[in-house]
Amino acid sequence: KERIMRHRKRGRKLGRNNSHRHALMRNLAKSLLITVDADEDAEGKPAVPGRIKTTMAKAKEVQPFVERLITIARRTLIHERASEEFQSDSNEAPDKSSSEWQEWAAARAPVVAARRRVQALLGGGDPDSKKAVDVLFSTLAPRFEFRAGGYTRVLRSAQRRLGDGGATAILEFVGDDEVSVVRPETASAVSDSESDSEVETAVEDANGDGQEAEDDKD
Repeated sequence: KERIMRHRKRGRKLGRNNSHRHALMRNLAKSLLITVDADEDAEGKPAVPGRIKTTMAKAKEVQPFVERLITIARRTLIHERASEEFQSDSNEAPDKSSSEWQEWAAARAPVVAARRRVQALLGGGDPDSKKAVDVLFSTLAPRFEFRAGGYTRVLRSAQRRLGDGGATAILEFVGDDEVSVVRPETASAVSDSESDSEVETAVEDANGDGQEAEDDKD
């Protein structure tokens, strides 16, 4: 029998049709995002926040989808900060005809568009989708602000799935819960400049000691 190569057929079928496969990817992504901010007192809380366990094939398939959502949220941080400059502190209803409100709405528009896009990708306005969007923009976007991709990792598990013995894996977010404040390249540049200044100071001190020794000989 002639074998047909799978050119231009990217992705895994996972034994499902197109709509069922997309629903599976959305549910896995929402489950992973919701575990980041899960209530500690809730029943069925995750053992480790930001981690789910599934099959290896499903984990590898949903990983690019989750990272795409985080990238969309990361790109809105600059617009979020720009809109805060025009935000009013008063509790009164804003005047939508004022120039301040127009400037705030224009700066806020990319954030609103991104949230609507992510919510549509996650499957609509159900409570889980709304919670996942809030976690994505309020927690994960600042957490990975200075990380250019690679927000998740897939770890192969030694345990096999009961029944068919399929390979299982852990999909989790990298890093800790702390928000990085300084860019890695900025931090390295600062450390390099400090080390250079220390070397220059040491050389100057050595030259000064040598000059004093020559003066004493004279």
